[in-house]
Amino acid sequence: MSSPVTLNPFNSALETGVRSLAILVAAFPVAFDLQRLVEMDYLVVHSGDADGPESLHAPLPLRTGELLIRRSLIEKGLILMISRGLVSRFPADDGFNYIATETAGPFVSSLAADYSRQLRERAEWVVERFQDVGTEEIRRITHRLFERWSSQFQPIQQLGPR
Repeated sequence: MSSPVTLNPFNSALETGVRSLAILVAAFPVAFDLQRLVEMDYLVVHSGDADGPESLHAPLPLRTGELLIRRSLIEKGLILMISRGLVSRFPADDGFNYIATETAGPFVSSLAADYSRQLRERAEWVVERFQDVGTEEIRRITHRLFERWSSQFQPIQQLGPR
């Protein structure tokens, strides 16, 4: 008898792809490059940190490496969404831009789980809130939020010798 296949949808290409897709659907017909999607994804997941709706994911102390691995995961997710005809990629001056296809909106709307509904709400919030903010400014915002958040988990150092 073969062992059951386990699927971890959290922080997988599937989850990050669906999050990117929700952002692109909320922004349609605007296209974003990969760096913009990385920053927007961080804000969707941790919207509560940016004075938005409650965050999708709980604030865990193991977030320290999150910004380092996010880009690769999102890129894999976008490739998955492209392979399913939900996202299109086209060349731009500084790399590639990504845009939702005509089938993306109905697909995202068909996701009925509570998490999916919350994801759509946060994607709409982040696009509305940050659509007119440049990518570099968003990067500064997300890095400040991350630094502020991670400093709360730093051990308190004793002053002077013991």
